[in-house]
Amino acid sequence: MSKAEVIAEGAALADDVGFAALAMAPLAQRLGVRPPSLYKHVAGLAELQHGIATLAITELDRSVRVAVHGLSGPDALAALIRALRDYALAHPGRYAATIGEKSTGPNDPLLCAGNRIIEVMTAVLRGYRLGEDDMVHALRLLRCVFHGFALLELGQGFRRQDSQESSFAWMMGCLDRGLASRSQPASPRPTTCVAAHSAPAD
Repeated sequence: MSKAEVIAEGAALADDVGFAALAMAPLAQRLGVRPPSLYKHVAGLAELQHGIATLAITELDRSVRVAVHGLSGPDALAALIRALRDYALAHPGRYAATIGEKSTGPNDPLLCAGNRIIEVMTAVLRGYRLGEDDMVHALRLLRCVFHGFALLELGQGFRRQDSQESSFAWMMGCLDRGLASRSQPASPRPTTCVAAHSAPAD
């Protein structure tokens, strides 16, 4: 058993029981070991949670890069938001780990992975020719959009389940038009695709 295996199993447990319910004893039982054995690999629950957050952000980075590769404009935007949403729905526990988790320093893998996702989101938003201030707001807007929609889905907050995909598509259209309206007047919207070489090395 390695630290990576402990964190991966912890992430799976978080998806099953919820991140808030994550504890060392159930994880040890899941791994078939006594709880003290886990402390050979992680210092405690806080380090386990940090590791799960890092794993989740790394997986998210890979997912969004695959999703937006070769796309531009509204197609890239929709693919980006959908990839983020799909991950949150498929892995609710590990996604919850990413909310509010702080990096431990400039070399923390959590910070590095988070910066890579921001790079992808920024590359997609460059297609809208936003000003510097608008770019900051737009990045926050994208996060609010997919986070809010996914959490409502997870909590079965939509009364009409059959219309969720239509609502998602409608929301993407509104988002695209809103961002396009903030485009710098003198600059046309480019058609540059997200480059394949931007993908992180495994």
